[in-house]
Amino acid sequence: MTAKKAKFRAIDVVIILLCIAVGVYVYYRIKYGLEYKGNWSAIPQFLLHRSKETGRLVPNYLLQGLITTLKLSVWATILATIVGIIIGLFRTGKNQFLRMVGRTYVELIRNLPPLVVIFIFYFFIVDQILPLLGVEEFIRSRSEEAQAILAIFFAEKSLFVQFISGVIAVAFFEGAYITEVIRAGIESIERGQIEAAYSLGLSWLDEMRFIIMPQVIKRVLPTLANEFINTIKYSSITSIVSIQELTFMGRQVVVATRYLFETWITVSAMYMVLTLSLSLVAGQLEKKMRRSD
Repeated sequence: MTAKKAKFRAIDVVIILLCIAVGVYVYYRIKYGLEYKGNWSAIPQFLLHRSKETGRLVPNYLLQGLITTLKLSVWATILATIVGIIIGLFRTGKNQFLRMVGRTYVELIRNLPPLVVIFIFYFFIVDQILPLLGVEEFIRSRSEEAQAILAIFFAEKSLFVQFISGVIAVAFFEGAYITEVIRAGIESIERGQIEAAYSLGLSWLDEMRFIIMPQVIKRVLPTLANEFINTIKYSSITSIVSIQELTFMGRQVVVATRYLFETWITVSAMYMVLTLSLSLVAGQLEKKMRRSD
């Protein structure tokens, strides 16, 4: 069944004109109402600057923040997906204790403000968990080559502990929402398929690997993509605990230059690049999965 082609109607023209009018009004109020004197030419230097040592262009504040946001989001997404799948299996399993553990985790996270969750996880992890694991001592004892590799994939030695703490905090917050996505996907599978797998003598692990989870991923991919995008956006919350991601660096530029609108519009555009790119990739994956059915 082919989808109907959308038609361009008069109401669409009205909406476009209204959006343009709002944009012009906002620009007018900023330019003349606030008497704000902007300077867009100053922004590029906070993206790239020339190194005094090598003479080459290297990332400056905003681009450094974008790179940190990207790394933070990737690792948080991976960990949140693992947490979501495990707790999702808990919530749909037969063990009552594990079901209670899964529900308690989900309800606690979903009913607390993200800012509170970040504070609790961050300070508990930094003060209690990571020192017990000896993470800081482990990083300091590595060779310079190993520290350089860890800086590429994670963060520099001085910021490594904070970075890992931020990853864990964002992942466990977002993991609660991925849990519910996975749970809904598993429960949407027809009971007859589960019974058929049982009658064939498949183990629980094989049933999940070969029958249930492949179908679940296809069904929940659009929702999962939305949660992955949310992970990128929620990573900005870690700026309040001094993790030097994009929002944190944006604040530093605003404090140093007072170029409020230029900086935050640039930061917004950089976030849009990340989220729209992920949306396009997810859309292509969804189309590919539909063709494979």
